[in-house]
Amino acid sequence: MSDETSIDLTDVLAVDETVTRSTGSAGFGVTDAGFLPKPFTRLLAEKIALAQQLIDPAIDLSSGSVVRKLLEVTALEDARTWAALAAEYDDSFVSTARGQALSDLGEELGIARPFLTATGAVTLTLAKALPSSVPELVLPRGSRLATPGGHRVALAAAVRFTPGVTSAVVPVTSFDPGPVGNLDPAVTGTGGTHPQRIDRWEIADTKLEAMIDADVAAGFLATASSIGQGLVRVQHTQALTGGNAQFDDDRYRALLLAAPRSLWTADSIAATVALVPGVRQVVVRDGWGGLDLSQSIFGQFAFFERLFAADRDMSSPFFVTVLVAPTEAAVWDGAAGLRAAVQQAIRDVRPVGIFPDVVRAEQVFFTVEADIVTSGLALPSGSVAGRNLSPAALALKQRLAARLRGVVDGLTLAEPVRAAALSAAMMAEPGVVDVSGLHLMRFPFAVDDVGSGGESDTSPDVLDLDENLIVGADQIAVFVESPGRLTVR
Repeated sequence: MSDETSIDLTDVLAVDETVTRSTGSAGFGVTDAGFLPKPFTRLLAEKIALAQQLIDPAIDLSSGSVVRKLLEVTALEDARTWAALAAEYDDSFVSTARGQALSDLGEELGIARPFLTATGAVTLTLAKALPSSVPELVLPRGSRLATPGGHRVALAAAVRFTPGVTSAVVPVTSFDPGPVGNLDPAVTGTGGTHPQRIDRWEIADTKLEAMIDADVAAGFLATASSIGQGLVRVQHTQALTGGNAQFDDDRYRALLLAAPRSLWTADSIAATVALVPGVRQVVVRDGWGGLDLSQSIFGQFAFFERLFAADRDMSSPFFVTVLVAPTEAAVWDGAAGLRAAVQQAIRDVRPVGIFPDVVRAEQVFFTVEADIVTSGLALPSGSVAGRNLSPAALALKQRLAARLRGVVDGLTLAEPVRAAALSAAMMAEPGVVDVSGLHLMRFPFAVDDVGSGGESDTSPDVLDLDENLIVGADQIAVFVESPGRLTVR
């Protein structure tokens, strides 16, 4: 590392007499490009030049002299002061603020730093053997659980029960962010109950229909799982953690920069809805708002002649469409569903007399089929089938699925799924050297222009090699994990 205290003679000569008799701050401090702190070398050069002028031009200012050391110490303290001033200046703007300063700016905008969701694990166990009519029971990722206190939780991974697999430890995540999600099963309430213990299922979740059917087939009531007495029992022994964590600076800054500085606008409605738990993406469509530039008579408007369109029916309410793409763990319908939560959130930000029509975006489910060529991984030799059933291969597939999910979760409404982006995500996994034969598989089958397909054809739609998955204007892609379709070579 170079000695930052080394000063070339030309640096000292550059500090002329005029500078030493002034602040010497021209070009530093607040500039058009922001706050430019005076560097340590500049401060030391100024002090050396000033010492030569005030004391003696021939004064000993070598690196070992006492005067030089004193000048270096004072220059260092001045440099720290300049750095503190620069940090204070940067903390005044959302684009550069950090830590608590960024949180304070966010609160001024009315957007507090959001919390993350707590995570943990529960043990799921079959109360009895699967009925003969149910060869296997799959609980999808996002299936909702609950507590006696009304806390909402969701599975963070899918789980599959078979006659040979009757118990599994499954990761879960709190649906509601913040410390409220740090559910501790040891907490006791009135009467010795455990209001934070995860012990039941939220049967309003349509993803649990297969489990409810299995309950009935096993001799339980259809509502048994809602009180934790169904076929699949939940054991919660360790508290969920992580609910106290908040957005990091980069993520929070992006949220604040994207937030509109306006009221009663489509952008303000979208920003409010985006923060509702369970909302993945949102688009606000105001078909009547603004100028209709598509009208052929635009620019030729004569007042009071109503050339644009017929009179609006003043007795009818005006609606804007709020297209919401829910997360996997969201329950859409019901008094406590996502639709009701979005409507409640919009209530205070919508213009007076304007009513939202909250519409659920259509989800397009797909999975990935590909051959994964690896190198340097501890995979067993032998047949391809045996290799893919090994713990190392299954762990690799889980990591690849997490990477694919990260790409897909970042997609917006109507944004296509690009095969190249998925291939690049898998190639970024250490040990993967090639991805070949990549096909996207959409299901259910896409509906054609005349409305056929879909319901009549439940088989997956296998796209061509490296073909992108195109979705409609009111659709969003959802990735479904299918480890069996990834072949590790």
